[in-house]
Amino acid sequence: MQSEKLIEQLSGLVGRDNVLVSAAAMVPYLEDWRGRYRGGAICVVRPETSAEVSAVVAACARGGVPIVPQGGNTSLCGAATPDTSGTAVLVNLSRMKRVRAIDPANNTITVEAGCVLSSLQEAAVAVGRLFPLSLASEGSCQIGGNLSTNAGGVQVLRYGNTRELTLGLEVVLPNGEIWNGLRGLRKDNTGYDLKHLFIGAEGTLGIITAAVMRLFPLPQARATAWVAIDSPRSAVNLLAGLQAAFGPSLTACELVSDISLALVLKHIPGALPPLSSSPWYLLIELSGGGEESVLRETLEVFLGNALVQGAIGDAALAHSGEQAKRLWGLRENIGEAQKIEGLSIKHDISVPISRIPEFIERADKALQQAFPEIRIVAFGHLGDGNLHYNQSKSGAGDNARFIAAEADVNHIVHELVHELGGSISAEHGIGQLKRETLLHYKSPVEIEMMRAVKRALDPQGLMNPGKLL
Repeated sequence: MQSEKLIEQLSGLVGRDNVLVSAAAMVPYLEDWRGRYRGGAICVVRPETSAEVSAVVAACARGGVPIVPQGGNTSLCGAATPDTSGTAVLVNLSRMKRVRAIDPANNTITVEAGCVLSSLQEAAVAVGRLFPLSLASEGSCQIGGNLSTNAGGVQVLRYGNTRELTLGLEVVLPNGEIWNGLRGLRKDNTGYDLKHLFIGAEGTLGIITAAVMRLFPLPQARATAWVAIDSPRSAVNLLAGLQAAFGPSLTACELVSDISLALVLKHIPGALPPLSSSPWYLLIELSGGGEESVLRETLEVFLGNALVQGAIGDAALAHSGEQAKRLWGLRENIGEAQKIEGLSIKHDISVPISRIPEFIERADKALQQAFPEIRIVAFGHLGDGNLHYNQSKSGAGDNARFIAAEADVNHIVHELVHELGGSISAEHGIGQLKRETLLHYKSPVEIEMMRAVKRALDPQGLMNPGKLL
């Protein structure tokens, strides 16, 4: 199908103002958040309803035109960026941002894929409920993208990742048909649970247009602390103690290295160190019912005992919501501080929690031997075994040469992750960045099973080509 004819047809479906064709208008949609990937497209289409998405996909399918779904464009793996051929139609869902329904008694909320995560959180709070998915990019990422990458965030320890928070989906399939699976049921034993095919599929099997998400009672009390520790092994031991003492009240347990904190203090205005220098830190949060002062005192007693026993070096307890927000800012701004500092080689890995200390010790040693004066920025979700493990060099020229050795760095990290029974992608997905690497660490049986699903649902191979598989 000729591009001009397709553009005219799509304009008739969604309105001419919602089909972007000029290079200037498309630029923000064709580059990923990190600036690593830039692509091309016939046009950018911005539908407003599921019916419009269906019509757009059907038109592209008839013409054999590839489709790239996109939400908030915050992918760290190039999953929402088209290739450079310029032959695809990019379907951006930002206009589909409605909250369709909230059912407080059923603890569910039904939202469209373009709903910004923070807006979903606010809608839940308005009815006295919590939507617990929490990411540094929550002010711009959209729930469709969160679903497509099975996003995790800082509260997986208590509430699970996006997959565990999802009860139902609405999906436009590669032929344009709409599958309506928007059921707010916690029990539905009627065969294959099809929604799980699309969660984490990065838009390669269809376009998620709406979802039914789980809500929870809104915590009445929170207690937040920044804790100095001497090593990741001490962190794992402290985590076990926290879980034994507080059970499900332990909402988050985030590991932060001194190098990570130093970048935040360097680049983020207003950031201040809560404690004197330490090799490692934990950011701990409890939440639940009752009086906040009681919860805070309980955490303070626990940390006081840990200090006496030598399990921690020091601790700073937040005594107000504003103080807690500042502590969380130190953790959540690490990614932004790294971006300001310059390019780095990023890894989003997971290993069993018990093996995090071994991974860090062995990976640090191997990388420092291979690349002297390397700077390793390690931080992440200790409570679920997900570590963001990134490398760079401080000098611009040295760093450019180091980035060129990315394949060698990745090999060291990924081989160790694989040996320890981990995953090369914990929450960011595969996208373009890790597509070839996936073939090495997934078994041939797994890869063929994934390809069989892809062939069954997308026989023309039009949905988000070049991603994941």
